[in-house]
Amino acid sequence: MHKVLFAVASLALFAGATPTLAAPCKDAKGRFTKCAPKAPAKPVRCKAANGKFAKCGTPGAKPI
Repeated sequence: MHKVLFAVASLALFAGATPTLAAPCKDAKGRFTKCAPKAPAKPVRCKAANGKFAKCGTPGAKPI
C-alpha cells in the first residue's frame, strides 16, 4: 500500500512540474514567439594610462 501511495505522489509531482518546464515563450499580446537565450555577460577589460590593455587591478588601469 505504501509503494502505491509513493508512486502516485511521485507521478503527481512530475506531472505538475512538466508544464512549467516546457512552457513556450509568449510576447506581450499572448502570441507564441521564439525563446531567445540570455546573452552571456561581457568580461570587464581595463586600459592603462598609456592606452594599452592591462590587467584590471594594476595601478592606473581603468575599466572601459
